[in-house]
Amino acid sequence: MKDNAEDVKLAQKGSTEAFARLYSDVYKDMYHIALYSLRSSHDASDVVSDAVLDAFCSIKKLRDPSLFRSWIMKILSAKVKQKQKEYFAAGEELNDDAKIDSFNYESAELREALGKLDGESRLLLSMSVLGGYTSDEIAGICNIKSGTVRSKLSRIKEKLRLELTPEI
Repeated sequence: MKDNAEDVKLAQKGSTEAFARLYSDVYKDMYHIALYSLRSSHDASDVVSDAVLDAFCSIKKLRDPSLFRSWIMKILSAKVKQKQKEYFAAGEELNDDAKIDSFNYESAELREALGKLDGESRLLLSMSVLGGYTSDEIAGICNIKSGTVRSKLSRIKEKLRLELTPEI
């Protein structure tokens, strides 16, 4: 991953250009994680926008510039969880036919199996698979123990394997 420490320092001094460069390095990962977790391109865009706005407004609070990526993903994670709570509070059904631009599931069976996962499972799996984060990084972002992340990911993958393995 790219070292963004210099751009973070400039952004903390008020440089919008430096913040734009920082954002350009993470926006695809942020969007894919949000999309995979929320299954709605509209909600994913909203959550990413909210997270970026919060990050822009509070970048001066970031103590270690080398941790920008995990810091902004932590903000995104909180926004995703907040949006997932709204789904449950409103009793809304997630739209399975949501148009997903720039990201395609490999098969209908995989898409169906992923749709059966709860929001937290989709978030953890997307950060691991799509974002390439380690269990330690995910633990830091989601405020849970890395051992818990590893065990949850293991259970999620096993559930998907069982779901996708044809019965003989």
